[in-house]
Amino acid sequence: MNFLGHLYFSNGDKDLMIANLFGDFVRGSNFTHYPPLIQEGIMLHRQIDHYIDTHPVVRELKLELMSDLPKVGPIAVDLFFDHLLAKNWKDYHADDYHGFLAEFYAHESEYLEHYPTSFHQFLDKLRFHQWMNHYPTKFGLMKSCEGVSKRISFKTNLADAHLVFEQKEATVEAVFHAFMADALKKF
Repeated sequence: MNFLGHLYFSNGDKDLMIANLFGDFVRGSNFTHYPPLIQEGIMLHRQIDHYIDTHPVVRELKLELMSDLPKVGPIAVDLFFDHLLAKNWKDYHADDYHGFLAEFYAHESEYLEHYPTSFHQFLDKLRFHQWMNHYPTKFGLMKSCEGVSKRISFKTNLADAHLVFEQKEATVEAVFHAFMADALKKF
């Protein structure tokens, strides 16, 4: 899952949400110099990524997408699942979607001094552009695919992944709901 999924599985703890997002910025296994909550967020991020990467029906979907989206099928699944989580938010969360995001954007973590400048810049962009506000829409999915494709160092067709989603929407949505049913038992 991408940004939204990581926030969602942080169970309402806004400091943990930020630490969970930070997991994408940390390489290797030496992160014990961070405060325990940040360590917890990094580990949660990795657990979520591992769970989605090894979930049987998700693995099948990723394989199916490889013909249309070589090398980036797994990335597309993360973006598709964030779109579907946002679109189906009421089925998975009691809070209003935009209210949930507004509270997250407004939160100032007491742990900010422990994060590097690059992560501060990321959080500033996330708050300023509020990309996740558009996740429930097809336009938001398209923009997510385009945005992530620009950060990939090799030539890819990820920018057009939203078109693949439209062709396989019923299949992707069924896999998403199956994954969520299992993930909710785990996290």
